[in-house]
Amino acid sequence: LAGTENGDIIHQLEYRISRLEGVLLLNKMITESGGKIFATNGKKADFNATVEKCREAGGSIATPRNPGENESILYFVKYFNTYAYLGIKQSLIPGNFQLLNGAPLRYTNWYSNEPSGKGEE
Repeated sequence: LAGTENGDIIHQLEYRISRLEGVLLLNKMITESGGKIFATNGKKADFNATVEKCREAGGSIATPRNPGENESILYFVKYFNTYAYLGIKQSLIPGNFQLLNGAPLRYTNWYSNEPSGKGEE
């Protein structure tokens, strides 16, 4: 009986999560790629506030690791007609970038001659 009850609870939670994701998708607040959910509240903030808000929500600032994830982030850029902060920083070597935790950056999709620091990256 306990196994059945747990199965029912899991099914109910999955259903509720699915409904909530549907509402957020309809409101243009989330996108998905490869099992990851990318979310925004659509409000402007500085980089540190963005990092903190992501942490408070139980996630982290978006860091695209492949073309699909890059497209999910780009969706918000286009929809809100603004830029997006990414979990990437310049390393100690000028012109080289890394993840915020210092790990090497393995995926980039910069425009030609970027990043320049002029907002066109």
